[in-house]
Amino acid sequence: MIGDEKNRVRYHLSLRWLDIHKEDDLETQRQYEVVFIVDPSAEDDEVTRLTENLKQIATDQGGSVTKAESMGRRPLAYEILHKTEGSFVLLEIEGSGREIAELERRMRVNDRIIRYLTVRVDEDRRRAEKFKSRRDRKVGKRPMARGGQGRGGSAAEFAVEENYES
Repeated sequence: MIGDEKNRVRYHLSLRWLDIHKEDDLETQRQYEVVFIVDPSAEDDEVTRLTENLKQIATDQGGSVTKAESMGRRPLAYEILHKTEGSFVLLEIEGSGREIAELERRMRVNDRIIRYLTVRVDEDRRRAEKFKSRRDRKVGKRPMARGGQGRGGSAAEFAVEENYES
């Protein structure tokens, strides 16, 4: 009985920790990519109308849509609801996460959307930017040779220099 009480206390403490950090998480701005697949029987104007509706939901919830791109009709990797193709749409949204929850709820109940996927991309982009700046610093530290070019140069330059020296 004592072990059950300890587990219950640990469980409630972990829930409280999650609640605190979930609130903190919703205060910061994050970047998300939302891709959804619309039923292929939908006309292009219906896909556009659906996309505009979802963009409006995101902005009403406090987020901002930085990019909206229709990728057109494409074949699916596997059959979904007896359909082999669909209209793909990409939305890039910046926000706290509340708008993503509302978007996913609306997409889940919409019969025209057959699949959706939301990915948080701000950490990956920050990591890629860090590696890019580190790579640029390394390139800047290389000794300059051959009239302002860093180490290396093109293969054609080496071939010309070898022929010239012979």
